[in-house]
Amino acid sequence: SPSQITTHLKHQSTMKKFPILPLFMTTFSLLLTSSVVSPSSIHDLLKSQGLPGGLFPKNVKSYTLGEDGLLEVYLGQPCEARFESLVRFDSVVRANLSYGGLIGVEGLTQEELFLWLPVKDIIVNDPSSGLILFNIGVARKQLAFSMFEDPPVCNPQWSHIHMVGGEEKGAHEAKR
Repeated sequence: SPSQITTHLKHQSTMKKFPILPLFMTTFSLLLTSSVVSPSSIHDLLKSQGLPGGLFPKNVKSYTLGEDGLLEVYLGQPCEARFESLVRFDSVVRANLSYGGLIGVEGLTQEELFLWLPVKDIIVNDPSSGLILFNIGVARKQLAFSMFEDPPVCNPQWSHIHMVGGEEKGAHEAKR
């Protein structure tokens, strides 16, 4: 019909005057969508993945999440926090994030009977159980999900410093 042809010609005329408009609109809508979908903090991200928001401390500086699920959490410096027991965070903690789990955790240790054991996995198998499982290699601990809802304050690890030959070294360097 003549009115459809006129409308089509007007639309094409506008597109010729502003050829970048469709690209701009597509880019703008993608940015808007990604900003709405992406969590604003590590705590929100964890909650969106079925984990408690307080697994990482309040003083997280930033985090990255790769397309492959690799989560890297940046704390700025190593620190200690108290949950049910004392926990040490390295300046960077890495894990593979999937719904209900942090698998292959690196940079997180937990004190058990005066030993510091690496936390390997953190898993919520059944959210209705109210339990979260910590795999610390030699054992598995189930704790109340509610213990990890609020992010703890993480204090610098001053207890981690040792004197070696009159010079301060971190715990990993002192062992060498």
